[in-house]
Amino acid sequence: MNATVLIDQFLDAVWAEQGLSENTLSAYGSDLRIFAKWLEEKPMLDVDGADVSSFLASRYENGIGSRSSARILSTLRRFYRYYIRENSIKIDPTALIEAPHIGRPLPSSLSEHDVELLLNAPEVTNTLGFRDRTMLEMLYATGLRVSELVNLKFEQISFRQGVVRITGKGNKERLVPVGEEAMAWLGNYMIQARKSILGERQCDYLFVTHRGDSMTRQAFWHIIKRHAKKAGIDKELSPHTLRHAFATHLLNHGADLRVVQLLLGHSDLSTTQIYTHIARERLKDLHSKFHPRG
Repeated sequence: MNATVLIDQFLDAVWAEQGLSENTLSAYGSDLRIFAKWLEEKPMLDVDGADVSSFLASRYENGIGSRSSARILSTLRRFYRYYIRENSIKIDPTALIEAPHIGRPLPSSLSEHDVELLLNAPEVTNTLGFRDRTMLEMLYATGLRVSELVNLKFEQISFRQGVVRITGKGNKERLVPVGEEAMAWLGNYMIQARKSILGERQCDYLFVTHRGDSMTRQAFWHIIKRHAKKAGIDKELSPHTLRHAFATHLLNHGADLRVVQLLLGHSDLSTTQIYTHIARERLKDLHSKFHPRG
């Protein structure tokens, strides 16, 4: 089989077995296609450990960092272990290759004051600004991933209970409380702004664009950056900035770590524990700033 067929078969299999997100599958496919192109004429199932090592070395020389190298190696491991299970190959060429050591960076977050500035940045006197404010309020109130927010549909929201039902990574479902403030914005958006944006058009998704369809993750990321610039926030942001702020501020105010884990939809508590480091750093900053002997 040629490389394209092998890659597509692998992606179909991992999607069926593990229910991975489109973003993860896209990343796998991109890594594998780059590897296949680097191999030139050599079949993907004929490679050995030297080929994989040389490929990773070439990527490193082209400026790929240790974190990206580790991700690429992880993709190749999954690929070759799948074809071992399929009895297409006998030896895993990645078996003896060690992953590069990577530190775990603290995710960027915002102070509570910065969040207020960001939330107040959209011009709510127009419908698109009202939509943006509602989306920002929802992100900060729930800690949803941006992809989860833009894919929200009506049936996922219970106004009576004040919760949203989210199907996250690995098709795991969780109920996330929204809070009165964000629910008020959401209710007014649905009654006023959304109807005005859609006009006579129909759309199943909650947050819509002026074209009458759902918003993409990339489009909302640009919206966040635009409002952050307007608010005078010059910190480096990521699409998950408000998700990080949600978790950090909950812990700063005494929330239990396992509760935060459930709200974020993390399968492993160690993933959530990164936020305790952010909270500690914040406490140290406050101590050094305000304590007379700080």
